[in-house]
Amino acid sequence: MREPLMRRSDELAERVVRLFQASIALKQQVAETHADTIVRMAQAICGSVTHGGKVLLCGNGGSAADAQHLAAEMLVRLRPHVNRDALPALALAVDTSSLTAWGNDYEFDGYYARIAGALGRPGDVLVGISTSGRSLNIIHALQIARRRQLVTLGLLGGDGGPALVECDLAVVVPSTEVGRVQEVHIAAGHALIELVEDLLLDDGYLTRTSGNP
Repeated sequence: MREPLMRRSDELAERVVRLFQASIALKQQVAETHADTIVRMAQAICGSVTHGGKVLLCGNGGSAADAQHLAAEMLVRLRPHVNRDALPALALAVDTSSLTAWGNDYEFDGYYARIAGALGRPGDVLVGISTSGRSLNIIHALQIARRRQLVTLGLLGGDGGPALVECDLAVVVPSTEVGRVQEVHIAAGHALIELVEDLLLDDGYLTRTSGNP
């Protein structure tokens, strides 16, 4: 029994290597094609927060978790050695009472648009995260954000889908494999936040702290 199992383990290990290699290759491709876009996204966020704006983030499923992940790193910190003031960021999926009330009383597709329209102000930033670019609630949120004069940023996948035309700037990961797209999204998100931190620290808008609030 052990020998076939060991052969199976070797096959699975090779598959893991291929998955890592696919992720690495896709990250390299996006880095080469979207580095300037990530810089411009960072500049847009810096321009917003230095004028009293905030960053709203939204996504579905794993992308909702990525939205919360990135919001937490803006509010708290990303790098252990970079203690600094908080950056105003909010993941729109965190209010479960409002989320379930809207889903029960209306259609889920309009929830993020409702919240973005209520909380967003001209000059704020909305980051829509969708691995397909076809999530209706993300598209509607981007549309209402544009009407309210927010800056719209996208972390998208595939060909960008209908969400792409609603974004002022977007990183589009050219893959339909959800896992690989999400891996690139979080890498791009971390690069984005590091740039924001460094730009705002260099400009003196943020100050380094001891690590305590």
